[in-house]
Amino acid sequence: MTTEATPTTATEPQEDRTTAILCYLTIIGFIVAIVLHANKKTALGSFHLRQALGMIVAGLAVGVGAGLTAFVLAFVPMVGPALGFMLWGAIWLCGLILWLIGLIAAIQGRRTPVPLIGEPIQKWFANTFA
Repeated sequence: MTTEATPTTATEPQEDRTTAILCYLTIIGFIVAIVLHANKKTALGSFHLRQALGMIVAGLAVGVGAGLTAFVLAFVPMVGPALGFMLWGAIWLCGLILWLIGLIAAIQGRRTPVPLIGEPIQKWFANTFA
């Protein structure tokens, strides 16, 4: 486990938080954060850019899988569409919670990985935004 992926108790200076916060605010914010990070590289910015990138990739993968599952469920009489709707609702709720956890950590200036996927994301994208 790297020290960068573990939660920290110290907070980063305010100017270092801008990139970290922006990367969670829409895809445009993510792109702007990449540009800002290219000009001034910080450990906090790198960490949260990797977290946001991993959440985007995971969201796309889970979305495609859930879409295919909901499509198949639509052919099940009576309960299929309801199950598909509940599946989408659960996925959106989980995604929203992970996004909020990442955003709050960025606002606080902490390098805390999001639950479940945060540690693997830091390993998979270790050389990204370095």
